[in-house]
Amino acid sequence: MTAESMPARVAALQRETLLRLVLKLDAVVTGVNGVAYLAAAEPLEDLLGVSAGLMRPVGAFLLLFAAAVWVVSTRHVVPRVAVLAIATANAVWALGSLVFAAAGASSPSTVGTVWVLLQALVVGGFAALQALASRPE
Repeated sequence: MTAESMPARVAALQRETLLRLVLKLDAVVTGVNGVAYLAAAEPLEDLLGVSAGLMRPVGAFLLLFAAAVWVVSTRHVVPRVAVLAIATANAVWALGSLVFAAAGASSPSTVGTVWVLLQALVVGGFAALQALASRPE
């Protein structure tokens, strides 16, 4: 390895470390939400104003998505195409959350609307960080 290529290699390792961290954090946050939506759908329905019948399938989807994100984060080489798919899915989720909150599709309570908007912010942040960290050098 030449002296000139050392900074580029260090930068690439730092970017990969950041990417793995963001993916794992996304997986954990998404998984916790999925478990909560499945295990506590009725109490959350009262708090958020979103039906338990909607939260359960969303919770199941979130658990599957979290597992897939975790698997991608643990690959020897993190596949860029998978990260871009995850980032895209997160961006779509964030935009969908904004539409859901604005449309009042399921008549969420004020707390529910705030929760959906905060979730959109977090998931949108994951999407941005994932896209940024997966850029080619």
